[in-house]
Amino acid sequence: MDRPGSDTVFAGSIPELYDTYLVPLIFEPYAAGLAHRVAARRPSRVLETAAGTGVLTRAMARALPALVDLVATDLNQPMLDRAAAVGTQRPVQWQQADATQLPFDDASFDVVACQFGVMFFPGKARAFSEARRVLRRGGALVFNVWDRIEDNEFADTVTTALARLFPADPPRFMARTPHGYFDREAIAGDLGDAGFSAAPRFETIAARSRALSARVPAVAYCQGTPLRGEIEARCGAGLAEATSVCTAAIAERFGAGPVDAKIQAHIVVVEG
Repeated sequence: MDRPGSDTVFAGSIPELYDTYLVPLIFEPYAAGLAHRVAARRPSRVLETAAGTGVLTRAMARALPALVDLVATDLNQPMLDRAAAVGTQRPVQWQQADATQLPFDDASFDVVACQFGVMFFPGKARAFSEARRVLRRGGALVFNVWDRIEDNEFADTVTTALARLFPADPPRFMARTPHGYFDREAIAGDLGDAGFSAAPRFETIAARSRALSARVPAVAYCQGTPLRGEIEARCGAGLAEATSVCTAAIAERFGAGPVDAKIQAHIVVVEG
């Protein structure tokens, strides 16, 4: 039995593997678009929650004028350490913070942005409420979430392969958390419970996830996410075998050479 609390643990070698493999595989295709939406609002101060290793932070640092204050936060200090080590082309304030208990004054930001992070918040309405609290009048919360796992083909293939490898207790991290918060009505309901009176605007965008070999996405998912902990907690096959099984499954579906798969996400904008 997996503990949902472990879904937010990004430690050890995970931050480096996540940034090396998973960021270019699935996060970079969406970062520029989200940063463009933030920049189009002409903010003077922006807060990012669940910044991870900084892929959206770097995109916003490029898209926003130098005078715009950019504060990037994450619950996991090892992820922020990796983000700071990679760096940005202009100064960014890196700060550890819990999105459900933000250490910032009321009405202190024009935009709160979050790329693929809200799925990990244990209290989503609480996190949305905190975002609304720190937004200035006329500000906006801008975020994205992954669509259902079936529309994200590498994640689906890995999850299916691991279910065959561990039939008695399939690792379900990918379906449970990253791809477990895609229902528009549920998201709109949580935003309403958080105090947002305006209706959220949704846009569903499909993109392509590409890698030089089938092993790249297998390593990305099996070793660069909390799925790793679920694999290592199981008896029988170890991490290396699980990664090899997922490599073979991806190669069977997408080819033995360079691989190309669909990814899909919802972009959400709600006025504060």
